[in-house]
This record gives sequence, C-alpha cells and structure tokens, in this order.
Amino acid sequence: MVLLSGMCPGDPQGTEQPRSDLHHVQAPVWASRHTGARDPNARRLLARSMTGHLSYGPDPSQWVELHRPDRPGRGVVAVIHGGFWKAAYDASLGQPLALDLAARGWTALNVEYRRVGNGGGFPETFDDVAAALALLRDETGPLVTLGHSAGGHLATWAAARTRFDRWAGGAEVTHVVSQAGVLDLSAAHADALGSGAAQELMGEGPGHPSYSLADPTRHVPLDVPVWCVHARDDEEVPFSQSADYVTRATAAGARAELVEVPGGHYGVIDTRTEAWARIVEILDDIA
Repeated sequence: MVLLSGMCPGDPQGTEQPRSDLHHVQAPVWASRHTGARDPNARRLLARSMTGHLSYGPDPSQWVELHRPDRPGRGVVAVIHGGFWKAAYDASLGQPLALDLAARGWTALNVEYRRVGNGGGFPETFDDVAAALALLRDETGPLVTLGHSAGGHLATWAAARTRFDRWAGGAEVTHVVSQAGVLDLSAAHADALGSGAAQELMGEGPGHPSYSLADPTRHVPLDVPVWCVHARDDEEVPFSQSADYVTRATAAGARAELVEVPGGHYGVIDTRTEAWARIVEILDDIA
C-alpha cells in the first residue's frame, strides 16, 4: 500500500511542503504537450496505455497520469487533487490514491489542471477538468470522480458540467465521492476559506452569474449518487460544507450520503487511515 506524503494548505504539522517532484519524470514519447483533449488520437493512446503521462493541452499543467490495473478493470476513478485551487499544490497529492486504486483493480486517472497563480481560475480550471475527463469517452464501466477539498468541489461540479453548453459532450460521470469537499462556493466566500480562495478562483463574488455555472450547491439535484466523506474535526473545510450539501440534495430528491470519518482534513487522502478504508468500501459497493 502506498503512503501519502504530500499535504494541502494548513498542514497541521506545519513541516511538510507539497511535493511537486513526482510528476517531473520523463514522459513517454506519446505524451506530447500539443495533444489536445478533442484529438481522437489522445483517447486512443490512453486506451492502449497501461501507465504514463498524457497531455490534454499545451500548458505545462494540462496533463493526466494514467494507472491501469494488471487485471480486468472495475471502471475508472478520476482523482482530482485539492489545495484551494492554488498553484502551490499539485497532482502529487493525488498520486498515492491513484496507485492504491489501481492496485485494487480500478483504472485511475490522476488529473492535473491549471490553478490560481499559473493560469487557472474561472473558467480555465473548469475547462481543464472537463478536457481531462473528455479523454475517458471511450472507457467502459463506471466513471467515478474522487476529489479532495477543492478537488471535491471539482469532482462534484464535473457531474453537472455537461448541462452547460461550454462543457457539453464529455464523458458522463456516474458516481461522485467528495473528500472534505468545498461544495458551497457562496459559503466558502463568506467564510473566507483558504484565505479567500473562492474569490481568487472566481474573480467575483457570489452574486455574479458565473457562480451558477461553478457552484455545486446550485446544481442540486444531480442525476448521480454523491458520497460526501468528511471529518467533523476538519479545521480547513467545515463539516457543514458536506452536511448542508447533503441536506439540500436529498431534499431535492437526489441520492446523497454524508459519511462521517475521523482524521481531520487530511485523513481522507492518507491510504493508511480509517477514512481511506471507508472510501474504499464505497468504491467496492460501486463495482
């Protein structure tokens, strides 16, 4: 089992910095930075490959890391890392989860995307997640988005993205697992989570029309089930972000479940923990 070594903003130990070295390896020859997500060759390369990096756009942050199991797969899990959408935090946070999932029989796609500070924000960050998921149109079985913190926001948003013309036509998400996700951007803005991260992401306040496109709370009910996995003692993203989302979603007729786990904000992304074991159970119930 792979152990997690990267941390997000507000690392309670205050000693460990986010790792950025894991993706700075020599990419396979097919991982051209100029391979667009809409290029069918990119999807064919993904289908033929067991593991490696594939760029879905020209920016250095537009890439995915593919891990396939060594046996017939159970489906695909797209892992979307957190870090309050900030460039200081990268996909090395998701790599241990992707490796663990591949060992459990899932095809895992560890997604990098442009963040605030390196070309991201609204709509670029959202465009990138949609483009990465577009690579999966030819995959079979369930497509689960699994995301932590800001990645939980993007994972849940991704299940609604095809409602909007800008992101229509991509692979359809079938299940969402949000790990301490920021699911209410308006509340995140009001609470100044991540030192004002929602304002930095959106560039506007909650009254702007862009929030209708970007805020998962405004997208309920979803057509797919959502599990909101969260620790009550989370000091980075309040437990209420998940609890309130589930209340609204179920009242609107959606299937949403609040899963309380121990471990604060980071237990859900540490493959050694009870929180991660509970996430594995959820995935086992899916396929």
